[in-house]
Amino acid sequence: MSPARTSPSRINTATILRELRQASKKGDRAALTIALDQMRTLAMSPRYWPKYLGLLRNPLARLVDLMVIKQGERIATQKGWKLPRPAPPGTRAKRASQRGTRKGVRRRRAAPPGQQPSLFD
Repeated sequence: MSPARTSPSRINTATILRELRQASKKGDRAALTIALDQMRTLAMSPRYWPKYLGLLRNPLARLVDLMVIKQGERIATQKGWKLPRPAPPGTRAKRASQRGTRKGVRRRRAAPPGQQPSLFD
């Protein structure tokens, strides 16, 4: 018996781009639906993030990402669907210290915003 192998992804960025081009030129809704489904699969699963970031090099894919995939977040905000807010960082540390699990552990302070290096330089 051969060892179990993970099957390669059937989602191909060239295929997605071909479907997007077809949808943009001919107004093919089916091609757009297929491309969006595959783009969502890449966007929502950490395993495929490198492929998705490579796909976003294409301006058409970036446009679709901004217009359609990110639109879901906006709709959720408009409808009032909210994720639970994360607890403030101090609360977790207080609870842990009350249980006695994190004795003597100190956190480093974040550098003030003026001293942090720019991501765009």
